[in-house]
Amino acid sequence: MLFSQPVFLLFAAAVFAVLLTVRHNHARKAFLLAASYYFYAYWDWRFCGLLLTSTVVDFCVGQGLKRTDRPGRRRGLLAISLVVNLGLLGFFKYYGFFVESAQALLAPLGWQSESLHIILPVGISFYTFQTLSYTIDVYRRQLPVEDSPLDFALFVAFFPQLVAGPIVRASDFLPQTKELRSLTLRRFHDGLRQFVFGMFKKVVIADHLAMMVDVAYGNADVFSGPTMILATLAYAGQIYCDFSGYSDMAIGVARAIGYDFPENFDHPYLARSPREFWRRWHISLSTWLRDYLYISLGGNRKGRLRTQINLMLTMLLGGLWHGASWTFVFWGGLHGAALAADRATGRQAGDRKPGRATSLVGWVVTMLVVLVGWVFFRFGSLVISGDLTTGEAFGAAWRTLGRMATLAGGVNWPAPWAFIGIGFVGLTHVLELTPLRRLKHLRGSSWLEAFILCLLIWLIVIFYPRDASPFIYFQF
Repeated sequence: MLFSQPVFLLFAAAVFAVLLTVRHNHARKAFLLAASYYFYAYWDWRFCGLLLTSTVVDFCVGQGLKRTDRPGRRRGLLAISLVVNLGLLGFFKYYGFFVESAQALLAPLGWQSESLHIILPVGISFYTFQTLSYTIDVYRRQLPVEDSPLDFALFVAFFPQLVAGPIVRASDFLPQTKELRSLTLRRFHDGLRQFVFGMFKKVVIADHLAMMVDVAYGNADVFSGPTMILATLAYAGQIYCDFSGYSDMAIGVARAIGYDFPENFDHPYLARSPREFWRRWHISLSTWLRDYLYISLGGNRKGRLRTQINLMLTMLLGGLWHGASWTFVFWGGLHGAALAADRATGRQAGDRKPGRATSLVGWVVTMLVVLVGWVFFRFGSLVISGDLTTGEAFGAAWRTLGRMATLAGGVNWPAPWAFIGIGFVGLTHVLELTPLRRLKHLRGSSWLEAFILCLLIWLIVIFYPRDASPFIYFQF
């Protein structure tokens, strides 16, 4: 069930209608939990058991941590959570990847093995990180133990963020379960506004940019360098509108039914440094990696060299989290190297206001890193879908970058939607630098906001694709 499908709109409307009639907090939460499991089961009911397993294990681990102060037992309980959750994630997401990598290394020795075809459960990458944040925070004594099985189960399975984020922390969500959430017209309006804007970005912009991106990257050796530059810019717009669109819809739905999620994107293509890019892109993941991986490795507390190593390891693992392919690991390593270089040169994005020339140079370099990274990321998705092997993806990426650098051949496919989508993303980012950015905060009584919402809904209806396209991050 995709957020952009009419069936989800009916589902969300039914959920909201029931919540309006239920006045007891416990009953509301029980209904939301049942609705969340129905939402997940709509894709494949068999994988609800994985969701339930993570929930039961981490709830019990939390209760165990509450009952002991002995360091050894606390470490053991945390290890149980890590082994179960990361074990399930590793098996379903990375089993084939590691088997194929081992086969490639050991093939000269005559070793071969049959690999299983394993279906990747939707959302496992997201809810695994979400529930791990609870046990790690409890272990660190930064969060009180949750004693309500219902509240904890709802935290893990809450349907707006279940399959593709944002990765909501227990410290943000669980306090909201303790009292009846208000379903006001103001909240419904704000949620609807964000949902509509997110759906516009997904259906009208991202899905139409995909028409060029899929053809260009599916036949990368056919098209000229400038055409692939255009396709890469289109992909940068597609993945931003697709993923931020999903986040907007998730945040909007949650807000309409009484719950608040943190924002997940903040105009990332305005970033003047790699560090600033990750402060603006997929914020819930980048802060998760910072707080639970980078800091756990030692952060910047053990010297300059160790800091660089920790940055690289964090981004390499972050790349692997995005997909079971060496192309994603390379993508993470590219960003890790950029972050390490940024720190080594002493740039502290946001600590002081740089001059215009410095800002421009920083922006250009950052966007070059991001766009080169997207080339490997996009070819990596072809590995995940089975269209290319890892070796073929790397070869295609390097050949594509080589043609892009020569600028030979001209644009031999000037797809109109590429210019429209890229222009939309550029305009929304540029407006953020002007006083017009306040337009997104218009109050509900504003006739201009009503006009804009009606216009967006009309465009969604007009340009709604024949077949609803899954969100890009569903495959990760």
